[in-house]
Amino acid sequence: MNNGGAEAAVAPVGGPQPLEWKFSQVFGERTAGEEIQEVDIISAIEFNRTGDHLATGDRGGRVVLFERTDNRDHVGRRRDLEKMDYPINRHPMFRYKTEFQSHEPEFDYLKSLEIEEKINKIRWCQSANGALSLLSANDKTIKFWKVQENKVKKVCNMNVDSTKAMGNGPIVGSSISTSSRQYIANGGCTNNDFSFPTGGFPSLHLPLVTSHETNLMARCRRIYGHAHDYHINSISNNSDGETFISADDLRINLWNLEISSQSFNIVDVKPANMEDLTEVITSAEFHPIHCNMLAYSSSKGLIRLIDMRQSALCDRHTKLFEEQEAPGSRSFFTDIIASISDIKFAKDGRHMLSRDYLTLKLWDINMDSRPVKTFQVHEYLRPKLCDLYENDSIFDKFECCLSGDGLRVATGSYSNLFRVFGCSEGSKEATTLEASKTPMRRQGLTSSRPLRSLGSPSVVVRRGKGADNAALDANGNTFDFATKLLHLAWHPTENSLACAASNSLYMYYA
Repeated sequence: MNNGGAEAAVAPVGGPQPLEWKFSQVFGERTAGEEIQEVDIISAIEFNRTGDHLATGDRGGRVVLFERTDNRDHVGRRRDLEKMDYPINRHPMFRYKTEFQSHEPEFDYLKSLEIEEKINKIRWCQSANGALSLLSANDKTIKFWKVQENKVKKVCNMNVDSTKAMGNGPIVGSSISTSSRQYIANGGCTNNDFSFPTGGFPSLHLPLVTSHETNLMARCRRIYGHAHDYHINSISNNSDGETFISADDLRINLWNLEISSQSFNIVDVKPANMEDLTEVITSAEFHPIHCNMLAYSSSKGLIRLIDMRQSALCDRHTKLFEEQEAPGSRSFFTDIIASISDIKFAKDGRHMLSRDYLTLKLWDINMDSRPVKTFQVHEYLRPKLCDLYENDSIFDKFECCLSGDGLRVATGSYSNLFRVFGCSEGSKEATTLEASKTPMRRQGLTSSRPLRSLGSPSVVVRRGKGADNAALDANGNTFDFATKLLHLAWHPTENSLACAASNSLYMYYA
């Protein structure tokens, strides 16, 4: 069941109405002509389970945390409005909380390989004792971080009267005269006058230690390393709160959060002869409810659902999700664009969302023969695949996400655009938004006209200078392949999206 990318964004009568998205906030906004530093480009983004905190990772190995502020500001006012029966119109607002250096560049001397500090994935863990816990991963190493407030202790009230003391010298106003005393080599004094000074000694008390302010401290609790020969592409927490998985191109490992010295290899697709390798793992995700189930996707466009209760090495899948090719549609690029770059489970665990190069697919885990819905993200790029292959854009890995209620899905595209689709029964919602302060200005993409066939003269590809980095869609909008929106996240309880456009974090609400 296809839902074309350029269909009208108007829901049928009785169905959910399309959302009207509005700009909320931006962090790290670029000024005109400002040069972007490579290390500042955002490479990972994730809300925690409650949606009160947001974490981003960048290519410089840093993790930046943001905290929600509108909940705190509205607690008292909310009760008053509820008494007066007024609707509470607010949307998530965040502020910068803290940042820390998660990974540093390293060098593997055995393999003569430089390991980038870039953060590939961030996953939040269950919080305890008021501390925030999260996992961050670069290509080779996963780290478990705890961030909590520490009280800054200061020694105050030294309790020596400042009017009676002057520096480290003698007490002012006392009758002890040091000049009249004669000292011997060992520090003794030949004058044995032990009489009390006039007015008595100054009062002496114990000093007090007080804490007037707090600061946030990030501590690395554990480092999970030396378990992946290839680049880590996924980490995922288990619903049991005790374990997580990490996946690279050929293996998936199971870890206990408390044990960093060992992991269990549960999936291994490495052939005996590497020349026989035809498929690699691209993404892996634990089921949100059943701690024994997980899914992983491959470069062949397949999703395998496995049950860890069946065997220690899960080399046999429980279900295989695959959409059959249309007869006669195969080309040189078929396998490349079929590769799945990201998979996500819906919160109810019943549905899965997968993203390949051109489409989003929504799957029902009870039906593995075909997706429930297919959404065309940027079908107008199909005639441009040859150019995209030459400049490597065809290998871009776009992420996807679902709303907390499961009614909508979202993913990124080029020119800092992202798409939001309605996936409820009968919904025709297909909105194109731009990561800017005016997100709805590209609504020409969702005109009521259906997308013309690829042979139509209306699908124009610009030639000449810059042809490799730009194209025109069916509505005449120019698309720049150099600016891509790869990473985005949907708030777990509200219609709010966080998008990473280069080094800027944009937030929207509906």
